[in-house]
Amino acid sequence: MRHGKKINHLGRTASHRKAMLSNMASSLITHKRINTTVAKAKSLQRYIEPLITKSKTDDTNNRRVVFSYLQDKEAVAELFLEVAPKIGDRPGGYTRIIKTGFRQGDGADTAMIELVDFNELYTSAKPEKKTRRSRRGSSKAAETEVKKEETVEEVKAEETTTEETVEEPKAETTTEETPEAPAEEGTEENKD
Repeated sequence: MRHGKKINHLGRTASHRKAMLSNMASSLITHKRINTTVAKAKSLQRYIEPLITKSKTDDTNNRRVVFSYLQDKEAVAELFLEVAPKIGDRPGGYTRIIKTGFRQGDGADTAMIELVDFNELYTSAKPEKKTRRSRRGSSKAAETEVKKEETVEEVKAEETTTEETVEEPKAETTTEETPEAPAEEGTEENKD
């Protein structure tokens, strides 16, 4: 029975698993996102989030603790100098796992794991302030509707006057009125 055994062994020995997670964590810190399987991404997430929390306070002891996990000087420096200031106010949840489908060769469930604050698609998009629109008509909306009705009445009045002044056969007047009518309707739409 496997009661209480929470760690995913990933089909590897303890030393191989430790080395693999260390290398994946260094790559994630350096490149900000990596592609892997879902199981490895979940294990990496549990491995790296405490290290990122430790990097919030930059002192010698925390650097040594993180170095004991990563074994990579450049990754430790980048974690403390670039990543930590950007995620300083976030209270956890520093990584995001996005499932990307299945691998072609063996059908493994793949995912992309990334540092949350380093994805420009999600962070740079500022939510636009939405204006409230009520279903009841406001005074401005009522005024614009009245103006639209007046312009429509004026256009109809102009059409009737042009028909009265022109005393030509009806076949010719209909050909003259058809080009004018769409042009006048188009100008009304532009006024809106």
